[in-house]
Amino acid sequence: MHDSVTIYMEAPPEAVWDLITDVTKIGEYSPETFEAEWLDGATGPMVGARFRGHVRRNGKKMLTYWTTCKVVACKRPEDFAFTVMMGKRPSNTWSYHVDARGTGTDVTESFRLADNLGNRLYWKLAGRRRGATNVKGMRQTLERIKAVAEVPAQA
Repeated sequence: MHDSVTIYMEAPPEAVWDLITDVTKIGEYSPETFEAEWLDGATGPMVGARFRGHVRRNGKKMLTYWTTCKVVACKRPEDFAFTVMMGKRPSNTWSYHVDARGTGTDVTESFRLADNLGNRLYWKLAGRRRGATNVKGMRQTLERIKAVAEVPAQA
């Protein structure tokens, strides 16, 4: 009920972390979440901050919904994670680990479903297909972030 993707980016960790943690730009990177906004007066990432994301599940218009997320890890420039909430219960945690390597950065995106009966049943029924969709989506997200991160700064 979890997986991850790692991609190398020829960019400094701080620049990559700043792109990842600006949730208002997620629509530029994610194949499913096409917009997001901070909630409760938050203007940026910090543990406990909440935001909501507008999701088009599997790219299908009829499966479009808002979901509320809570930041659970925020250590610049290394870690950023948020949990998708189902009411007051965590459903899925998405995390990013940023690790300097050579002149660039390894970036790992991962997901981990909360261990509960509903998720275990869901994973048993649709897990293989949904897991493959998540891996494909994480790769697309990271490749899109990479394309922005590797653009030279304008002088």
